[in-house]
Amino acid sequence: MVKAVSHRVKRPGRKDGDRNIEIPVAEDLATVPGSPQKPVDVAFYSREYPLESQAVEKAADREWAWMQYTDEVAEYRKGHEERMEPMIQASLVSGEQEPTGTPVPGEDLTEDIRRLAREMGFGEVGFTKYDRHYTFASKKRWAKYEYAICLALEQDYYQTQTLPSLEAEYAHFGTYEIQQDMCLKLAEYIRSRGYHSQVHGANDNSAAYIPMFVAAGLGQLGANGQLLSPHFGSRARLMIVTTDAPVTYDEPEDYGIQKFCQECQVCVNRCPGRALVRDKVWWRGAEKNKLIYERCRPVMVEYEGCAICMKVCPIQRYGMKPVMEHYVETGKVLGKGTENLEGFTLRDKGHFGPGELPSFNRDFFDFPHGRTEDWLFEKFKEKLSSNGVPDEPELVAFATDVKKVLDKGESTRDE
Repeated sequence: MVKAVSHRVKRPGRKDGDRNIEIPVAEDLATVPGSPQKPVDVAFYSREYPLESQAVEKAADREWAWMQYTDEVAEYRKGHEERMEPMIQASLVSGEQEPTGTPVPGEDLTEDIRRLAREMGFGEVGFTKYDRHYTFASKKRWAKYEYAICLALEQDYYQTQTLPSLEAEYAHFGTYEIQQDMCLKLAEYIRSRGYHSQVHGANDNSAAYIPMFVAAGLGQLGANGQLLSPHFGSRARLMIVTTDAPVTYDEPEDYGIQKFCQECQVCVNRCPGRALVRDKVWWRGAEKNKLIYERCRPVMVEYEGCAICMKVCPIQRYGMKPVMEHYVETGKVLGKGTENLEGFTLRDKGHFGPGELPSFNRDFFDFPHGRTEDWLFEKFKEKLSSNGVPDEPELVAFATDVKKVLDKGESTRDE
């Protein structure tokens, strides 16, 4: 059934020099630009219950995860962290670095920065306010500048389609390794024009980045909890450079994703851990499909980052323009119900076609929760309940473990 078109979103081509594209949005998919929000609630939760990084709030399971990795995955992850050291070091000092050039009064650097970023290879570039509502509590004082340059780099298409696999992890982490050099060069360029710039890396995020990418018009939030961007959906790695250089903000767009995901539901239906939820809820002032972390994390750790929700997303697989054109022409979701889109294989579990999902034992989802110190206390309470007061050496060992965690504080430097 042919759908009436509400509007068309114009975007630059996938690569620098490519022709611009137009994405049709059907009338029954049109909602609001960006994300539905209640600004009063967003401000309230930010003030009273500030966000915190997963590396802090979920620190207990990070140590556990390293013990679950295969030797090959662990070796690759260690190598990746070493290769990301330039970005980590830059994150520590870039906010304090002084400009090397002299600013020109009255200039606007928006298009100069956008042009350079696109020439470097970034697929999506947008400008918006660095929104402190989404800044992590441990980074409130670290983040210095008002303007956010949102930068998305596409990861390899063919490697991504092998998800979940170590090959796909090469694409995932390798994209960040390429991106860090590009971000550092862009920051240097901004300083050469007479302004400050601060790089916000992927190993140690300063904030929830997706709301800012949405505000900059670079996509909308999908039901899988990922940014669905026009050319490559969620097959992108996100970084931010903040600055005090004069720039003009981009505007959020309505790509139709808010309602399209509710029509599609492929990621919800195909998630091996049943971690994705069909219905939207209001969460911290935003309407979204809320992921169940406790159902997602063990599958991610066991199966090379999983990301089947990325693999089976038609926007990622085919691109937003073909998917939305197909919906306008037929009223259907491109690829839904087909092996081409929905099939996946899990190591030691086998292949699962449309309508088929793996099963896991209940203890598969038993893993450390929350902050490291909270988990230590939970395990200690269990020992007290079952065995009574432990002897002095065990008490000292427990106190020593807690002290190590407290001494580290809320640093995510080594995560």
